Amino acid sequence: MTNDTFEQLNQVIQDYFDALYDCDVGKLQHVFHPRAIYATADETPFLYRTMDEYFPVVAARQSPASRGERRRDHIDGIDLAGDNTAVARVRCSIGSRDFVDFLTFVRVDGTWRIIAKVFQITETRQQEA
Repeated sequence: MTNDTFEQLNQVIQDYFDALYDCDVGKLQHVFHPRAIYATADETPFLYRTMDEYFPVVAARQSPASRGERRRDHIDGIDLAGDNTAVARVRCSIGSRDFVDFLTFVRVDGTWRIIAKVFQITETRQQEA
């Protein structure tokens, strides 16, 4: 992975973390490909959303930033599969939920975007003020 590619992917991930923390749908629309998927088997029934379904959910949330939550996000690793495909394992927390996200990226027209978010949820933390 070139340093430039790593920096580009790192920036998309940081924007992703910022968007989740602030519930910034505009920023999420920038980091996700319009045809991306959002899925977890930790919800019953199995949760699968398109971006048209996911963005309104985020818009309706009270942001962790507005609740004064401490940020807890981390990039565990980024793997490049080729010139236009990558995957990252990242972690973040929102309220009492810890998430491990597997983000798959594609580079389309020179821009890296998330094409799939598949994640694990763990209910482990007390919500912090």
